[in-house]
This record gives sequence, C-alpha cells and structure tokens, in this order.
Amino acid sequence: MPNSEISVTVKLFAGYQEAYRMSELVLKFPPNTPVVAVRDRLLSEHPELEHLRQITRFGINLEFVAPDTLLQEGDEIVLIPPVSGG
Repeated sequence: MPNSEISVTVKLFAGYQEAYRMSELVLKFPPNTPVVAVRDRLLSEHPELEHLRQITRFGINLEFVAPDTLLQEGDEIVLIPPVSGG
C-alpha cells in the first residue's frame, strides 16, 4: 500500500513554541487535511494551549489562509497566536 501521508513543517511561535520547547515540528497528515487540523493536533498534545483555539490565525508558505485550506506535501505552516507587548 503506498504511503498516503503528506509531510508539513510547522513553525512555532509564542505559546506554541514555549509548550513544545522548539521552534519547528515536522508532522504527517492524511491527504486533504485542512490546516486547522494542525492546530487541533497541537492542542490535543498540549491542552494548556486550549485558550489559543479561537484566536490562532493560520499561514501556509508565508500567506495567511482560511482554516479550511488543505495542506499540501512540503507546506510550511505557521500558527500565529496574538502577541502581547510588555
């Protein structure tokens, strides 16, 4: 059976980066997966990030995209939570 997964790079910022203690992840998803599934996976692995669910914006390959945008092999994903100054 052929490998039916696609690989994407996820750049982590702010709370996501603090939770994972790294700036980048490589994750695999089935084809036709929307970008919102990336956020949902990270929140399931780190429930303390749940407060970011409604306020995270999505970028693919340096462009803001809608949550239902489908992932493609090799995409670079960014999850952009609000940044607070201080």
